[in-house]
Amino acid sequence: MTQEKKTTPKRRFLSGLFGGRKGDRISVANPTSIVSVELMEKVGVYFPEAHLHPEQMATLAAGGYELLGFDTIMPEFSVQQEAEALGCVVDWGNPTMMPDAKTHPAQNVDDLQIPQNLLEKPSMKVILEALEILRKRYGDHVGIIGKVMGPWTISYHLAGVQNFLIWTLTDPKKVHQFLDRLKEVTIAFAKAQLQAGADVVVIADHATGDLVSPKTYQDYLLPVHQEINERIGGPTILHLCGNCSDRLRLFVEAGFDAYHFEWQVDSRKAVEVVNHEMSLIGNIGNKNALFGGTPEEVYRQARYSIEAGVDILAPECAVPLQTPISNLKAIVEAAREGY
Repeated sequence: MTQEKKTTPKRRFLSGLFGGRKGDRISVANPTSIVSVELMEKVGVYFPEAHLHPEQMATLAAGGYELLGFDTIMPEFSVQQEAEALGCVVDWGNPTMMPDAKTHPAQNVDDLQIPQNLLEKPSMKVILEALEILRKRYGDHVGIIGKVMGPWTISYHLAGVQNFLIWTLTDPKKVHQFLDRLKEVTIAFAKAQLQAGADVVVIADHATGDLVSPKTYQDYLLPVHQEINERIGGPTILHLCGNCSDRLRLFVEAGFDAYHFEWQVDSRKAVEVVNHEMSLIGNIGNKNALFGGTPEEVYRQARYSIEAGVDILAPECAVPLQTPISNLKAIVEAAREGY
Protein backbone atom coordinates (compact mmCIF):
# COMPACT_ATOMS: atom_id res chain seq x y z
CA MET A 1 0.00 0.00 0.00
CA THR A 2 1.52 3.31 -1.08
CA GLN A 3 1.47 6.27 1.27
CA GLU A 4 -0.10 9.50 -0.01
CA LYS A 5 2.62 11.87 -1.13
CA LYS A 6 2.87 15.05 0.93
CA THR A 7 4.93 18.13 0.25
CA THR A 8 5.44 21.60 1.68
CA PRO A 9 3.91 24.69 0.08
CA LYS A 10 7.40 25.86 -0.84
CA ARG A 11 8.40 22.66 -2.60
CA ARG A 12 5.03 22.53 -4.35
CA PHE A 13 5.53 26.08 -5.63
CA LEU A 14 9.14 25.61 -6.70
CA SER A 15 8.28 22.39 -8.54
CA GLY A 16 5.67 24.28 -10.56
CA LEU A 17 8.00 27.22 -11.12
CA PHE A 18 10.69 25.05 -12.66
CA GLY A 19 8.35 22.64 -14.48
CA GLY A 20 9.38 19.69 -12.32
CA ARG A 21 7.55 16.63 -11.04
CA LYS A 22 3.94 17.06 -10.03
CA GLY A 23 3.43 16.95 -6.29
CA ASP A 24 0.25 16.26 -4.37
CA ARG A 25 -1.56 19.07 -6.23
CA ILE A 26 -1.00 22.17 -8.31
CA SER A 27 0.47 25.14 -6.44
CA VAL A 28 -1.47 28.36 -5.78
CA ALA A 29 0.66 31.52 -5.76
CA ASN A 30 0.41 35.30 -5.77
CA PRO A 31 2.98 36.96 -8.06
CA THR A 32 0.98 40.17 -7.56
CA SER A 33 -1.10 41.43 -4.65
CA ILE A 34 -4.00 39.42 -3.20
CA VAL A 35 -4.70 41.98 -0.47
CA SER A 36 -8.32 43.02 -0.09
CA VAL A 37 -10.18 45.19 2.42
CA GLU A 38 -11.56 42.01 3.96
CA LEU A 39 -8.08 40.53 4.38
CA MET A 40 -6.85 43.77 5.96
CA GLU A 41 -9.73 43.61 8.44
CA LYS A 42 -8.99 40.00 9.39
CA VAL A 43 -5.26 40.58 9.80
CA GLY A 44 -5.65 43.99 11.47
CA VAL A 45 -3.15 45.73 9.17
CA TYR A 46 -4.24 48.34 6.64
CA PHE A 47 -3.03 50.50 3.76
CA PRO A 48 -1.18 52.85 3.67
CA GLU A 49 0.80 51.62 6.71
CA ALA A 50 1.39 48.22 5.09
CA HIS A 51 3.25 49.92 2.23
CA LEU A 52 5.56 51.81 4.56
CA HIS A 53 6.45 49.67 7.61
CA PRO A 54 8.21 46.29 7.26
CA GLU A 55 6.57 44.50 10.19
CA GLN A 56 3.07 45.50 9.08
CA MET A 57 3.92 44.68 5.47
CA ALA A 58 5.14 41.21 6.43
CA THR A 59 2.15 40.53 8.67
CA LEU A 60 -0.39 41.50 6.01
CA ALA A 61 1.45 39.55 3.31
CA ALA A 62 1.51 36.44 5.49
CA GLY A 63 -2.29 36.54 5.60
CA GLY A 64 -2.28 35.15 2.07
CA TYR A 65 -0.78 31.93 3.45
CA GLU A 66 -2.24 31.86 6.95
CA LEU A 67 -5.84 32.75 6.10
CA LEU A 68 -6.26 31.99 2.40
CA GLY A 69 -4.07 28.92 2.05
CA PHE A 70 -1.81 30.14 -0.76
CA ASP A 71 1.58 28.41 -1.11
CA THR A 72 3.49 31.69 -1.33
CA ILE A 73 3.88 35.03 0.41
CA MET A 74 4.58 38.22 -1.56
CA PRO A 75 4.99 41.45 0.46
CA GLU A 76 5.03 44.19 -2.19
CA PHE A 77 1.46 45.34 -2.75
CA SER A 78 2.10 48.47 -4.84
CA VAL A 79 3.96 49.30 -8.05
CA GLN A 80 5.32 52.59 -6.72
CA GLN A 81 8.29 51.64 -4.53
CA GLU A 82 10.93 52.47 -7.15
CA ALA A 83 8.98 55.51 -8.34
CA GLU A 84 9.19 57.27 -4.98
CA ALA A 85 12.85 56.32 -4.53
CA LEU A 86 13.58 57.96 -7.90
CA GLY A 87 11.79 61.21 -7.17
CA CYS A 88 8.06 60.79 -7.83
CA VAL A 89 5.61 62.19 -5.31
CA VAL A 90 3.48 59.19 -4.35
CA ASP A 91 0.06 59.12 -2.72
CA TRP A 92 0.24 55.89 -0.71
CA GLY A 93 -3.51 55.46 -0.77
CA ASN A 94 -5.85 54.05 1.86
CA PRO A 95 -7.68 50.77 2.51
CA THR A 96 -9.84 51.26 -0.58
CA MET A 97 -7.26 52.87 -2.89
CA MET A 98 -3.91 51.65 -4.22
CA PRO A 99 -0.89 54.03 -4.27
CA ASP A 100 -0.42 56.36 -7.23
CA ALA A 101 2.44 58.49 -8.52
CA LYS A 102 1.32 62.12 -8.67
CA THR A 103 4.33 63.64 -10.43
CA HIS A 104 6.47 62.62 -13.42
CA PRO A 105 9.86 64.26 -12.83
CA ALA A 106 11.88 62.85 -15.75
CA GLN A 107 11.07 64.27 -19.16
CA ASN A 108 14.65 64.00 -20.44
CA VAL A 109 17.44 61.47 -20.03
CA ASP A 110 19.44 63.96 -17.97
CA ASP A 111 16.56 64.08 -15.48
CA LEU A 112 17.16 60.43 -14.55
CA GLN A 113 18.98 60.58 -11.24
CA ILE A 114 19.64 57.20 -9.64
CA PRO A 115 20.77 57.75 -6.03
CA GLN A 116 23.90 55.95 -4.89
CA ASN A 117 22.00 54.91 -1.77
CA LEU A 118 19.01 53.69 -3.80
CA LEU A 119 18.43 50.55 -1.72
CA GLU A 120 18.49 52.64 1.48
CA LYS A 121 15.59 54.78 0.33
CA PRO A 122 12.60 54.10 2.65
CA SER A 123 10.31 52.80 -0.09
CA MET A 124 12.97 50.27 -1.16
CA LYS A 125 14.35 49.35 2.25
CA VAL A 126 10.89 48.46 3.58
CA ILE A 127 10.58 45.65 1.01
CA LEU A 128 13.99 44.22 1.83
CA GLU A 129 13.31 44.28 5.56
CA ALA A 130 9.88 42.67 5.10
CA LEU A 131 11.47 39.89 3.03
CA GLU A 132 14.04 39.29 5.77
CA ILE A 133 11.24 38.99 8.34
CA LEU A 134 9.29 36.57 6.15
CA ARG A 135 12.35 34.46 5.39
CA LYS A 136 12.98 33.98 9.11
CA ARG A 137 9.36 33.12 9.87
CA TYR A 138 8.30 31.13 6.82
CA GLY A 139 11.26 30.55 4.54
CA ASP A 140 11.73 26.85 5.27
CA HIS A 141 8.10 26.05 4.54
CA VAL A 142 6.46 28.65 2.28
CA GLY A 143 7.56 30.13 -1.05
CA ILE A 144 8.72 33.74 -0.69
CA ILE A 145 8.19 35.94 -3.77
CA GLY A 146 9.85 39.29 -4.37
CA LYS A 147 8.72 41.85 -6.91
CA VAL A 148 10.44 44.67 -8.82
CA MET A 149 9.34 46.99 -11.56
CA GLY A 150 10.96 46.60 -14.95
CA PRO A 151 12.42 49.62 -16.77
CA TRP A 152 9.34 50.07 -18.97
CA THR A 153 7.10 50.42 -15.91
CA ILE A 154 9.52 52.73 -14.14
CA SER A 155 9.66 54.89 -17.29
CA TYR A 156 5.85 55.18 -17.19
CA HIS A 157 6.04 56.44 -13.62
CA LEU A 158 8.89 58.89 -14.17
CA ALA A 159 7.81 60.28 -17.56
CA GLY A 160 4.07 59.57 -17.72
CA VAL A 161 2.50 56.77 -19.74
CA GLN A 162 1.35 58.92 -22.66
CA ASN A 163 4.67 60.74 -22.99
CA PHE A 164 6.70 57.56 -22.95
CA LEU A 165 4.52 55.79 -25.51
CA ILE A 166 4.70 58.80 -27.84
CA TRP A 167 8.50 58.68 -27.63
CA THR A 168 8.48 55.11 -28.96
CA LEU A 169 7.22 56.66 -32.21
CA THR A 170 8.95 60.04 -32.19
CA ASP A 171 12.21 59.53 -30.30
CA PRO A 172 13.34 55.87 -30.21
CA LYS A 173 16.83 56.84 -29.04
CA LYS A 174 15.36 58.46 -25.93
CA VAL A 175 13.34 55.34 -25.12
CA HIS A 176 16.41 53.14 -25.43
CA GLN A 177 18.34 55.50 -23.16
CA PHE A 178 15.59 55.44 -20.51
CA LEU A 179 15.47 51.65 -20.58
CA ASP A 180 19.24 51.34 -20.49
CA ARG A 181 19.56 53.50 -17.40
CA LEU A 182 16.55 52.21 -15.52
CA LYS A 183 17.35 48.52 -16.03
CA GLU A 184 20.09 49.09 -13.44
CA VAL A 185 17.40 49.88 -10.85
CA THR A 186 15.54 46.67 -11.69
CA ILE A 187 18.69 44.55 -11.50
CA ALA A 188 19.96 46.06 -8.25
CA PHE A 189 16.61 45.75 -6.47
CA ALA A 190 16.02 42.20 -7.73
CA LYS A 191 19.45 41.03 -6.55
CA ALA A 192 18.88 42.66 -3.16
CA GLN A 193 15.51 40.93 -2.80
CA LEU A 194 17.03 37.54 -3.56
CA GLN A 195 19.72 38.21 -0.97
CA ALA A 196 17.07 39.32 1.55
CA GLY A 197 15.23 36.03 1.25
CA ALA A 198 13.08 35.83 -1.87
CA ASP A 199 13.01 32.47 -3.67
CA VAL A 200 12.07 34.17 -6.94
CA VAL A 201 11.54 37.74 -8.14
CA VAL A 202 8.64 38.96 -10.27
CA ILE A 203 9.66 41.44 -12.97
CA ALA A 204 6.55 43.56 -13.51
CA ASP A 205 7.03 45.43 -16.78
CA HIS A 206 3.80 46.86 -18.11
CA ALA A 207 4.35 46.94 -21.86
CA THR A 208 0.76 45.72 -21.96
CA GLY A 209 -0.75 43.86 -24.87
CA ASP A 210 -3.31 46.62 -25.52
CA LEU A 211 -0.69 49.42 -25.70
CA VAL A 212 2.47 47.80 -27.06
CA SER A 213 2.80 45.63 -30.17
CA PRO A 214 4.93 42.47 -30.36
CA LYS A 215 7.36 44.33 -32.64
CA THR A 216 7.74 47.16 -30.13
CA TYR A 217 8.43 44.62 -27.40
CA GLN A 218 10.96 42.87 -29.62
CA ASP A 219 12.72 46.07 -30.66
CA TYR A 220 12.87 47.79 -27.29
CA LEU A 221 12.41 45.37 -24.42
CA LEU A 222 13.49 41.90 -25.52
CA PRO A 223 17.25 42.60 -25.39
CA VAL A 224 16.82 44.49 -22.11
CA HIS A 225 14.90 41.60 -20.54
CA GLN A 226 17.53 39.15 -21.74
CA GLU A 227 20.25 41.20 -20.06
CA ILE A 228 18.20 41.59 -16.88
CA ASN A 229 17.73 37.84 -16.60
CA GLU A 230 21.39 37.14 -17.27
CA ARG A 231 22.60 39.64 -14.69
CA ILE A 232 20.10 38.90 -11.92
CA GLY A 233 21.21 35.29 -11.96
CA GLY A 234 18.27 34.05 -9.87
CA PRO A 235 14.79 32.85 -10.83
CA THR A 236 12.41 35.36 -12.42
CA ILE A 237 8.72 35.58 -13.29
CA LEU A 238 7.53 38.05 -15.93
CA HIS A 239 4.30 39.87 -15.12
CA LEU A 240 2.95 41.72 -18.14
CA CYS A 241 -0.75 42.51 -18.45
CA GLY A 242 -3.12 42.25 -21.38
CA ASN A 243 -3.69 39.78 -24.17
CA CYS A 244 -0.15 38.75 -25.04
CA SER A 245 -1.01 35.58 -26.96
CA ASP A 246 0.87 36.98 -29.96
CA ARG A 247 4.25 37.31 -28.17
CA LEU A 248 4.52 34.31 -25.85
CA ARG A 249 7.51 32.96 -27.73
CA LEU A 250 9.31 36.28 -27.21
CA PHE A 251 8.92 35.86 -23.45
CA VAL A 252 10.47 32.41 -23.72
CA GLU A 253 13.32 33.92 -25.72
CA ALA A 254 13.79 36.59 -23.03
CA GLY A 255 14.82 33.90 -20.56
CA PHE A 256 12.16 34.14 -17.85
CA ASP A 257 11.49 31.05 -15.76
CA ALA A 258 7.76 31.75 -15.83
CA TYR A 259 5.13 34.09 -17.24
CA HIS A 260 2.24 35.33 -15.10
CA PHE A 261 -0.67 35.89 -17.47
CA GLU A 262 -4.27 37.06 -17.73
CA TRP A 263 -7.57 35.30 -18.42
CA GLN A 264 -7.61 37.05 -21.82
CA VAL A 265 -4.88 34.61 -22.86
CA ASP A 266 -6.47 31.19 -23.30
CA SER A 267 -4.55 28.80 -21.07
CA ARG A 268 -4.80 25.87 -23.48
CA LYS A 269 -3.32 27.95 -26.27
CA ALA A 270 -0.62 29.33 -23.97
CA VAL A 271 0.46 25.86 -22.86
CA GLU A 272 0.64 24.73 -26.48
CA VAL A 273 2.67 27.74 -27.65
CA VAL A 274 5.09 27.81 -24.71
CA ASN A 275 5.59 24.03 -24.97
CA HIS A 276 6.93 23.69 -21.39
CA GLU A 277 9.96 25.87 -22.20
CA MET A 278 8.75 28.34 -19.58
CA SER A 279 6.29 27.79 -16.75
CA LEU A 280 2.87 29.44 -16.87
CA ILE A 281 1.27 31.06 -13.82
CA GLY A 282 -2.31 32.25 -13.86
CA ASN A 283 -4.84 33.10 -14.93
CA ILE A 284 -8.00 33.53 -12.86
CA GLY A 285 -9.83 36.64 -14.09
CA ASN A 286 -10.30 39.61 -11.78
CA LYS A 287 -13.28 41.31 -13.38
CA ASN A 288 -15.49 38.38 -14.29
CA ALA A 289 -14.57 35.95 -11.51
CA LEU A 290 -12.62 37.14 -8.46
CA PHE A 291 -14.23 40.57 -8.11
CA GLY A 292 -17.44 40.27 -10.10
CA GLY A 293 -18.16 36.56 -9.82
CA THR A 294 -18.96 33.82 -7.33
CA PRO A 295 -16.80 31.09 -5.76
CA GLU A 296 -18.37 28.67 -8.24
CA GLU A 297 -17.24 30.81 -11.19
CA VAL A 298 -13.74 31.09 -9.73
CA TYR A 299 -13.68 27.32 -9.26
CA ARG A 300 -14.67 26.72 -12.90
CA GLN A 301 -11.94 29.02 -14.21
CA ALA A 302 -9.37 27.39 -11.94
CA ARG A 303 -10.33 23.89 -13.06
CA TYR A 304 -10.13 24.97 -16.71
CA SER A 305 -6.58 26.25 -16.16
CA ILE A 306 -5.56 23.09 -14.29
CA GLU A 307 -6.91 20.87 -17.05
CA ALA A 308 -5.18 23.04 -19.66
CA GLY A 309 -1.84 22.30 -18.04
CA VAL A 310 -0.99 25.61 -16.36
CA ASP A 311 1.91 25.06 -13.94
CA ILE A 312 0.78 27.29 -11.04
CA LEU A 313 -2.64 28.80 -10.29
CA ALA A 314 -2.89 32.52 -9.47
CA PRO A 315 -5.11 35.55 -9.89
CA GLU A 316 -4.31 37.24 -13.21
CA CYS A 317 -3.11 40.48 -11.60
CA ALA A 318 -3.35 42.42 -8.35
CA VAL A 319 -6.89 41.79 -7.17
CA PRO A 320 -9.33 44.67 -6.69
CA LEU A 321 -9.44 45.75 -3.07
CA GLN A 322 -13.12 44.83 -2.76
CA THR A 323 -12.52 41.21 -3.80
CA PRO A 324 -14.27 38.76 -1.42
CA ILE A 325 -12.02 36.38 0.48
CA SER A 326 -14.40 33.53 -0.37
CA ASN A 327 -13.49 33.95 -4.05
CA LEU A 328 -9.76 33.83 -3.34
CA LYS A 329 -10.20 30.70 -1.23
CA ALA A 330 -12.07 29.08 -4.12
CA ILE A 331 -8.80 28.98 -6.10
CA VAL A 332 -7.21 26.92 -3.34
CA GLU A 333 -10.24 24.65 -3.11
CA ALA A 334 -10.08 23.96 -6.84
CA ALA A 335 -6.36 23.16 -6.53
CA ARG A 336 -6.94 20.74 -3.65
CA GLU A 337 -9.07 18.54 -5.87
CA GLY A 338 -5.87 17.55 -7.65
CA TYR A 339 -4.91 17.23 -11.28
